[in-house]
Amino acid sequence: MRNTILSYLFLPLFAGFSVSASAAPTSAVNSTPVVVAAESEGSLKSQRVDLNAADAPTLQKELNGIGKAKAEAIVAYREAHGPFETVDELLEIQGIGKALLERNREKLTVE
Repeated sequence: MRNTILSYLFLPLFAGFSVSASAAPTSAVNSTPVVVAAESEGSLKSQRVDLNAADAPTLQKELNGIGKAKAEAIVAYREAHGPFETVDELLEIQGIGKALLERNREKLTVE
């Protein structure tokens, strides 16, 4: 009686191992080469956000810690004071401090 109960319990377990073993790939090593491309200075520059050209949704999407209100404040500052001369000019906007600027400095450019 005990052997019958144990066989009912272990049969699905062993059947599961059998199916997973037969479904395993035949080759364990993937021989496909992986190509890693180095970023050039030009591609890094094209990924930056231009403070003088970006709209509020772009600023919000691309920059860390910049929400809708701060993105709109950046655009409003640019419209009121003219184009940004340096990235550091962002510090003039209320709510943007040194930590936030340093976190995003590599993503920003002024053209």
